[in-house]
Amino acid sequence: QVQLVESGGGLVQPGGSLRLSCAASGSIFSINAMAWYRHAPGKQRELVATITSDGTTDYADSVKGRFTISKDGAKNTVYLQMNSLRPEDTAVYYCNVRGWGRPGFFDTWGQGTQVTVSS
Repeated sequence: QVQLVESGGGLVQPGGSLRLSCAASGSIFSINAMAWYRHAPGKQRELVATITSDGTTDYADSVKGRFTISKDGAKNTVYLQMNSLRPEDTAVYYCNVRGWGRPGFFDTWGQGTQVTVSS
């Protein structure tokens, strides 16, 4: 069974930065993709950024040029560097990791971390 532990959320002023981390542990043979989603009150869950095993990244239009997703394969950890934060970035951020382990394919979610952008 694979577990994810997120960290790095908090309160930040508009224009500020935060870095989220998500560490995967357990029986992991390989990771296909890692992603960050967010869910704001009254809105649908949004895919923020993804990174595949070969390092290919993709971003929601709303965060392009401001957010950067990266990973440390040796640590099975994915990061989300968030710069130039705006109030509309306020949400609970969730990481998602898909891959193969024991007993088979896994698609696992983190517990969520609150990001609040406010003055």
